[in-house]
Amino acid sequence: MKVLIIGRGGREHALCRKVSESTLVEKVFVAPGNEGMVDVAELVSLEESQHEQLIRFAQEQEVGLTIIGPEVPLLAGLADKFESAGLLVFGPRQAAAEIEGSKAFAKKLMKKYQIPTADYAVFTSFDEARDYIEEKGAPIVIKADGLAAGKGVTVAFTKEEALASLEEMLVGARFGAASSRVVIEEFLSGEEFSLMALVNGDVVVPLEIAQDHKRAFDGDQGPNTGGMGAYSPVPQISGNTVETAIETVLIPAAKAMVQEGRSFCGVLYAGLIATAEGPKVIEFNARFGDPETQVVLPRLQSDLVQVMVELLQGGCPQLEWSEEAMVGVVVAAKGYPDQYEKGAVLTGLNDFTDEVVTFHAGSLKNESGEFVINGGRVLLVGAKAETLQDAQEKVYQEMEKLQCDGIFYRKDIGAKAIQPVIG
Repeated sequence: MKVLIIGRGGREHALCRKVSESTLVEKVFVAPGNEGMVDVAELVSLEESQHEQLIRFAQEQEVGLTIIGPEVPLLAGLADKFESAGLLVFGPRQAAAEIEGSKAFAKKLMKKYQIPTADYAVFTSFDEARDYIEEKGAPIVIKADGLAAGKGVTVAFTKEEALASLEEMLVGARFGAASSRVVIEEFLSGEEFSLMALVNGDVVVPLEIAQDHKRAFDGDQGPNTGGMGAYSPVPQISGNTVETAIETVLIPAAKAMVQEGRSFCGVLYAGLIATAEGPKVIEFNARFGDPETQVVLPRLQSDLVQVMVELLQGGCPQLEWSEEAMVGVVVAAKGYPDQYEKGAVLTGLNDFTDEVVTFHAGSLKNESGEFVINGGRVLLVGAKAETLQDAQEKVYQEMEKLQCDGIFYRKDIGAKAIQPVIG
């Protein structure tokens, strides 16, 4: 069959690579994709927002399966439109994608169905929210209700920091309409991890867990980003904790969405924290995580397309995993997640050996055929090895070949799993 993947980032590059390995697939299209993906997919010059054209393309090319990568087209109802056109699509409908589109909706759902999460309150009034923070104190977490590309969260360790963030969101409209409403949560302490599952109604097929690094700089310093790197497996999170999360979070959430008349079909992502009381939900997403996908999918030994088709046809597929570890490091443009410059040439990519794999995101080729910076998160370099330490050493050794004044990357991806955490 032919498969169409919608999106343009590193997550979609990882999906293209995994889908291209399927014995069922004769051709992979990606719309719009990026020039780093041409080794595994044919680029289609259609934007994620061009719904009718995407449907027409899928029909004309007789595409057998479409996978929608990013959250924005899901929340705009693209999966609904593909379904209405009689096309097989892997991605939640608009009503189901609301679990990511509104943090207030997700929190209300968790409260109603007793899914473990932090205590919270929702505000549109700055004065009321300020009074709440004054009453609760710090540390405290401020979140923009809507989509903010992974950047709409402030973990405030002082009241002053919390109030400044609140003013930025509610008064300064830092994230536009997304921060016209905020969710304020209690601060939870513990080890964070990402647990994704392939879901169809109340059928839940969990993937292996990963840990993302959200802060921009080493030692978890600096502002929140869309993710600066990830690794899988996560040895400091026990198998029992993962099983508890599946039983108390993923399965109840899938069943809750069915109960609410918003049956979920696609990837349900739970951002979790292992607290002293057990795993609790930090956030839900309605799609594959980025950069977690880039370190989880290379460990999947099962045929992803076969698994998705079986799930869409009402089955409950079993997954097989490699015991090997994967570490992925995001190369970002200097200044990210704030203002950054485009156009700097990425020298050294061609010097990488087969020991690493590169997933392109915010890059494009200039007139000379060289890759240049074209986005905040430029690419992810990943390595697989028998142990996390070996994978980490492999990836950083290769990345020394990368020369560019306009980039930065964290030097400690995976360190928590490899070295004892001090303090």
